[in-house]
Amino acid sequence: MIFVKEKRSQIAITGANGFVGRNIRKFLSHNKMSVISLTRNKHMPLKYETNIRYSDLDQKNLIPKLKNCYALVHLIGQGIQSVDATYDDVNVELTKKIVKLCQNAKIRKIVYISGFGVNQSTTFGYFISKFEAEQEIIRSGLDYTILRASYIVGNNDPLTKNLNKQIKRGTIIIPGSGSYRLQPISVNDVTKTILASIANKQFSNKIVDLVGPQTITFENFVKKFAKKQTKIKKIDLEEAYRTALNQPKNAIYGLDDLNILVGDFVGNHKKLEQLCGFKLTPLKEIL
Repeated sequence: MIFVKEKRSQIAITGANGFVGRNIRKFLSHNKMSVISLTRNKHMPLKYETNIRYSDLDQKNLIPKLKNCYALVHLIGQGIQSVDATYDDVNVELTKKIVKLCQNAKIRKIVYISGFGVNQSTTFGYFISKFEAEQEIIRSGLDYTILRASYIVGNNDPLTKNLNKQIKRGTIIIPGSGSYRLQPISVNDVTKTILASIANKQFSNKIVDLVGPQTITFENFVKKFAKKQTKIKKIDLEEAYRTALNQPKNAIYGLDDLNILVGDFVGNHKKLEQLCGFKLTPLKEIL
């Protein structure tokens, strides 16, 4: 690993208490790599981990604590918008603060988890904010890797939690036809990819689709997930959107969840495998 030879060999993580954050912390600690977790809430640190709590990423006292960091993995993101936390507030403005923090702490590398489907032609607010965050990173002068992630699947991931919640209620709902496709990727592959993007020069200043090796329709994904143990019901897509818009607390899928779900975003996984140097986990082993 290139960066391990450097004095500045620690890896900082924002959003360390989230689903991907928890998994990358465990993976790095298991591999005896020094981690600094930047979080708003305290957690029990792992063996090779230091947890730093913060209230404002502009705080000057963060800079000396990050002086030995080679790279920062930026995982904070807003997937549901509200009047108190808009996409711009979190996905764009917070990324600006992270970039400034990296520059001031002389952190050389930033890895950013963006969204699969993000592009400069999008009209979807969530994707627009992610695209603008990407541009802030690209313009920063930092060495960057931007990973545009499809559904990341593993123990207790957001999609799995939603489907398990529906199973407990007795029925899984499929909005519309269910023929739109997903390209889920194992969280274990994601953690290995993040480390590879830090350690390997071929990831330098690249935007890479973070996708699994196979596509599957949402209907088939649900059928495999439920394993014939749960009733599956399709509802009109317009009805799903109407409920999400007018009764968000009762909605099984939020407005933005629906926009991403029915987007039918698929890509070529081979570039990721070539860059990483390992085969991605087959879908049958994820489900």
